[in-house]
Amino acid sequence: MTEDQAEKISRQIKLLIFLLVVVPIVLIVIFVEFRLRSIAGSIPYQTPSLRDEARMEVDVLPWHPVQGQRLYVPAYSHVYHQKGEPYPLTVTLNIRNTDTANEIAITSARYFDTAGKELRSLLSKPLRLGPLAATEFVIARDDKSGGAGASFIVEWQAGTKVTQPVVETVMVDTTNTQGLSFIAPAVILSEGVHSSDDAE
Repeated sequence: MTEDQAEKISRQIKLLIFLLVVVPIVLIVIFVEFRLRSIAGSIPYQTPSLRDEARMEVDVLPWHPVQGQRLYVPAYSHVYHQKGEPYPLTVTLNIRNTDTANEIAITSARYFDTAGKELRSLLSKPLRLGPLAATEFVIARDDKSGGAGASFIVEWQAGTKVTQPVVETVMVDTTNTQGLSFIAPAVILSEGVHSSDDAE
């Protein structure tokens, strides 16, 4: 067999391998891709329903529009640790207006001790909070008058129905090597427009 004949046979073998192996693989890939595209095209695109979106809004803030509320907010000027020893904390009452278009007015913010006795009012006059604005009131760590069962009563009003604010307390202490912090959300006592002179 001459060198030319051997080269010719080698080319024929390569062509045969290409036709029997490579070409079928390419055809199969093209067929599978075509089928996947046709299947994907036959499936209608479904956007989230309005009901699902509404449920998402209900599950997170804001819940529902109201014109005013009286809120109870737990506070802990100390907690107990080890053998029941009091552990003093700094308390921050945080009030956030969640409405993006309307202001609200904080008409009353009062601090109570564990026995339910009012210690003091934190406001001398109503405080306006613009859209998405926030304010806070701090009870110092060394103020032990509130006790472990302290609380705030917060009242707010708006000139129109707005999304309800986020009201919560943040308790913190970082005096030791290991810090301590936790939050407590407000509880709705009543809704509607009322004054701090109303019966609790």
